[in-house]
Amino acid sequence: MAEQQQTTPITNPEDRNAWKFGFSPQAEIWNGRLAMIGFAAALLIEFFSGKGVLQFWGLL
Repeated sequence: MAEQQQTTPITNPEDRNAWKFGFSPQAEIWNGRLAMIGFAAALLIEFFSGKGVLQFWGLL
């Protein structure tokens, strides 16, 4: 049976905001932050233009 690797929680804020590549907790934190920014931008485009994001950019 394969052992599961345990990760320790990140308690230092400087380590939490570090820009690290690969499958690391820091990369997942940045992925979530950038996804939230992209989602908010899509909502704002729809709200102010009255079109969907793909229509706004002329893709549909």
